[in-house]
Amino acid sequence: MNPDTAKKLVGLGYEVRVESGIGLASEHTDADYETAGAKVVADRGAELGTADVVARVNKPSGEELGRLKKGAIHISYMDPFNEGELLKQMAASGATGVSLEMIPRTTLAQKMDVISSQANIAGYESVVVAAERLNKILPMMMTPAGTISPAKVFVLGIGVAGLQAIATAKRLGARVTAFDIRAEALEQAESLGAKALRIDLGETGSTDQGYAKELTPEQIAKQVEGQAKACADSDIVITTAKVFGRKAPVLISADVVKRMKRGAVIVDLAASETGGNVEGTVVDEEIVTENGVKIIGISSLERRSATHATQMFASNIGNFLEHYWDKEEKSFKFDLADEILKGCVLTHGGEIVHERFV
Repeated sequence: MNPDTAKKLVGLGYEVRVESGIGLASEHTDADYETAGAKVVADRGAELGTADVVARVNKPSGEELGRLKKGAIHISYMDPFNEGELLKQMAASGATGVSLEMIPRTTLAQKMDVISSQANIAGYESVVVAAERLNKILPMMMTPAGTISPAKVFVLGIGVAGLQAIATAKRLGARVTAFDIRAEALEQAESLGAKALRIDLGETGSTDQGYAKELTPEQIAKQVEGQAKACADSDIVITTAKVFGRKAPVLISADVVKRMKRGAVIVDLAASETGGNVEGTVVDEEIVTENGVKIIGISSLERRSATHATQMFASNIGNFLEHYWDKEEKSFKFDLADEILKGCVLTHGGEIVHERFV
């Protein structure tokens, strides 16, 4: 939550309460929230027991689920494919659990899509982090002492994060090449000034949620081979290939890393506890290989720009709450037949109701 969205929700008729200190990392004081009409509270446990709607970033603990008011609506990241026990606990609490990851990627739900809004920030930050760690400048410079060639950036995966990484690298003057298994994504990369790396993988496409479909082992091997040369020629490589609900595919093997330039930087945006797109990625650490390549796997890179990440996240939550708000009745409208709610509501009425997790 940020003060602007708090003010908007208060204007709609919500009573907004925020935990003391919630905005400090985003440069918002408790006084800012009070000015916006929100009430600042200190006792999290007591508020969890009285709130009709609880909105947060991270998934709750089992202990906190036990404190929720029966029938409360709980909105957060839920990691549902890996948190089966947590889903059972949420159902048992009687809460209606809304998973932000599961909000459909449709035109109507776009304003509520936290995955996309945060990926935008993460894509920008991936280039900033890489530029900080690269011992070169990104733009071309013509000086009396000679000409400096532009840095070469290779972006793997042209989703929201990838497109923002391309745009940011181009703004900084780098020469950008990009690859994705989707032809339409390659066209988007070219529209931003990147060179598209085209590898014939046969039949590919997107899921109904807008994510790239998972490749077969044969397609992955062919892709890795095609990418190896681009990696070896690049100063910065940014990987963004996540497969929702599954372990991220390894797109850059240790052998490919060995072929890269000394001092080259890889930023793995798919880094997690289960690995990432790069063999050797360690989540939230920087690894320097024997040949001097830096592999960076910072999770939640968007948090480096906390003010704007919060602004966008809060706006997504605010749009969700506004969309289902009955201004006449001053209440949250709830209908599981609604296409958006059908996609993102996991638990309701004491049961797991989402068809993928029943």
